[in-house]
Amino acid sequence: MTNPPLKGIISYPITPFDTVTGEVDLTALSRLTEDLVAAGSHAVAPLGSTGESAYLREIEWDSVCETTLQTVDRRVPTLVGVSHWSTEGTIRRARVAARHGATAIMVLPQVYWKLTEAELERHYAAVAAATNLPLMLYNNPGTSGIDLRPETVVALARKIPNLTMVKESSGDVARFRAIRELSEGTLSVYNGNNPVALDAFRSGAVGWCTAAPCLVPEWALALHAAATSGDDERADAVLAQLLPFLQFIVGYGLPRAIKAGLQFQGRDAGYPRTPLLPLPDEETKLLQEMLEHLATHPLVDSAAAGPAA
Repeated sequence: MTNPPLKGIISYPITPFDTVTGEVDLTALSRLTEDLVAAGSHAVAPLGSTGESAYLREIEWDSVCETTLQTVDRRVPTLVGVSHWSTEGTIRRARVAARHGATAIMVLPQVYWKLTEAELERHYAAVAAATNLPLMLYNNPGTSGIDLRPETVVALARKIPNLTMVKESSGDVARFRAIRELSEGTLSVYNGNNPVALDAFRSGAVGWCTAAPCLVPEWALALHAAATSGDDERADAVLAQLLPFLQFIVGYGLPRAIKAGLQFQGRDAGYPRTPLLPLPDEETKLLQEMLEHLATHPLVDSAAAGPAA
């Protein structure tokens, strides 16, 4: 397998909004991004679904991209989600990300009409040609409505040289190995489905794309360390404690859950942007109980996480 530009825990920051004006809070964004780097994230990936990219005006998207990449300052790799409804819009975002120093870009086929294979190929090829950055194809049928199966992904990669990475979020663990084998090791595979994180590492995923480090970075890092060192007993034990939290943040929506958790930790990031609503009180209480449990559990030293503990 080629040496991928991204490995390990790839942390997805939220986009904070001012609680009074509703505008993007770039100061809070810089602070929260710094928290992710300081906690030991192996890479930072702004402007995914966790970052409410779909709800940002283009000028806001640009400012979030610039602020995040400036804060990271190349201390760790960066992966910018550049997806847009149109090929033109995706290309524009890709070029902005490249101009501000992104390590790589990620593209989800964010569409209204279901695309044909010819349309998918043209879209990805055009975006890939717009910069010299490595491109990660993002398969998330639950949000895009399109399921890019391993055979389709590998066929696209054979025609697009800088399509070298795949984020697989279908939850089908068998696909990690299938993509690696069908591509003869030329494609690096990343997990985007939180609950299957451990199985993904055991199936050859080189990274885990996750918002979990926004709240519990030490637990995500501990799971990765145990999985990649072959300490199966510890990996299973860490996942057993972490899994309810992972299932919760996915089930109740990442922007809602992460922002509620940040508020509980004294790191207010405002509310999700409409049409999303804040996490309801009852669910917020459940999340708080989970965070308190993880923060005090002796299996992982939460104090090592600094501001996110």
